[in-house]
Amino acid sequence: MKPLSEKEAISKIPGILARLLEIPEEQVTFEKARGAAGRDIVLKAGKYTFFVEFKSSSAKTLLHSALLQIGEQRKALGRNVIPLLVVPYMGESGRHICDEHEVAWLDLSGNARIKAAGLVIHIEGKPNLFKNVGRPANVFAPKSSRIARQLLIEPGRYLTQRELSQVTGLDEGHTSRIVRRLEEDRLIIRDEQGSLKPYDPNQLLDAWHEAYDFSRHRFIKGHIAARSGDELLHRAAGILHQHKIDSSATGLGAAWLYTRFASFRIVTFYFASPPDEKIIQALNFREDERGANTWLVLPDDEGVFQGSQVRDGIRSVHPVQIYLDLKGHPERASEAASMLRQQCLDWKKNA
Repeated sequence: MKPLSEKEAISKIPGILARLLEIPEEQVTFEKARGAAGRDIVLKAGKYTFFVEFKSSSAKTLLHSALLQIGEQRKALGRNVIPLLVVPYMGESGRHICDEHEVAWLDLSGNARIKAAGLVIHIEGKPNLFKNVGRPANVFAPKSSRIARQLLIEPGRYLTQRELSQVTGLDEGHTSRIVRRLEEDRLIIRDEQGSLKPYDPNQLLDAWHEAYDFSRHRFIKGHIAARSGDELLHRAAGILHQHKIDSSATGLGAAWLYTRFASFRIVTFYFASPPDEKIIQALNFREDERGANTWLVLPDDEGVFQGSQVRDGIRSVHPVQIYLDLKGHPERASEAASMLRQQCLDWKKNA
């Protein structure tokens, strides 16, 4: 199913509200609807007034963004305006989040939970009519995610769509579609000249992290004899450099280069092209998933190399990519990710 645009989604809300409130649809009117993504939408429905916040999915990070917006507006709205969160389909975790924050919601599939003065609506069990609609299949797909990665590499800099297209290697049409979805989800903002940057880099990274799946890459797992992860990392990187192999470290070893946090056993390298037998022999690499301490990874998109840097003589992917990849690693990966975020991706501290 083709994803709904925000404009299409909003056009469906009056009819749904009318059915829920059992009033004629003509009694549901837009009090203020300025049209563009990220603008206020106020609906008058019979004797009730709703402040509507639309999100393209009920993903946790998007809901937290919406709840933040609603929280900021609540005092200004007054007691007689009902904040209403609208999504294509509200999943179970999203329902719990809304309940915890006492926020009314409805979805375009026909479910709703609205409680306000003199009004209680509770409808559940309607199936998801938008199963193929979702942000991850678009803005965070392998090639599309180059946009988010570049915006997070330079989070304080406004970039034009053309600049994003050029630096990521995406055509302008593809770039425009991804930018539009990011705007609809309030993950990016524009300045007066139309240039773009993240609305909140942490929010953008959280949304990407939730959608990210490290296992989608192609792996060759095996073993290289070494006394420690540090020794393995430096020796393997040296051999790859000597043979002029286009590669970058990621995962636990790369995180250690930036933070020096915790010992590690598994070393991971991205390869721009499949390693041949000559480099396999030079590494003394023995393919065997059991007890593997070396992962050779062929990425699903070359964008993973965006922003690669040299640390301690070893080329590694950007900390943003390392943080995402740690999601798919064992050992103390979650702790390493937390430390990497504190030291290298704390944009509020470094602003």
